[in-house]
Amino acid sequence: MNADVKPRRRYNSPHRREQVASTRRKIVEAAQPRFLEHGYASTTMTAIARDAGVVVETIYRSFGSKSALFGAVVEAALAGGVKRAEVPVEERPAIAAMIAETDPVKQVAMYAATQPGIHRRAGPLLRAVREAAALDPEVAHVWSRLEAERHAGQGRMAGLLASRGALRPRLSVERATDLIWTLSSIGVHDLLVVERGWTSDDYQRWLTDALTHDLLGRGE
Repeated sequence: MNADVKPRRRYNSPHRREQVASTRRKIVEAAQPRFLEHGYASTTMTAIARDAGVVVETIYRSFGSKSALFGAVVEAALAGGVKRAEVPVEERPAIAAMIAETDPVKQVAMYAATQPGIHRRAGPLLRAVREAAALDPEVAHVWSRLEAERHAGQGRMAGLLASRGALRPRLSVERATDLIWTLSSIGVHDLLVVERGWTSDDYQRWLTDALTHDLLGRGE
């Protein structure tokens, strides 16, 4: 072996990383309206690639699968934008402020205040995949994964309250997590806001009161 031959270095400059991130953003931004208009099952990777100005292989290289891409689209909607979704959840301003709050009543109210916007931004995508899940096993897997991730995230909220001794007596972290997961679900939101015509403010006040009572044992 020629001693002068040096191993090839992997090109990983900041500029290259930004190019990769920029390509991912373009793909997510192109995918969102496709998923909204055509649903999960009928949206093709070919159409998304065409809209994003990339080849299909680039999408698979960037995300690995259609379901992973859909998850990125939902996360962008939840965060309020593709670039915001790149920031860890705990570092996003509203969540960071909630974590820093030491009054559990205010903390629960701050959490409830995030939910109307989340349902407004991500609701159309979540409704589409929930409805299709009954007919398509792949979509059912996507829905289950999204709900599992939501449950895990709300478990961190319940754990934070528990670590500060704020949960009502005999309420476990597991049960508290289930309560947050259920009360703040898209299904409950839609029953009240879409079916019964509640305003977003009505929904937020109800959610604040319900969580304060069920988690902290306070309120009426």
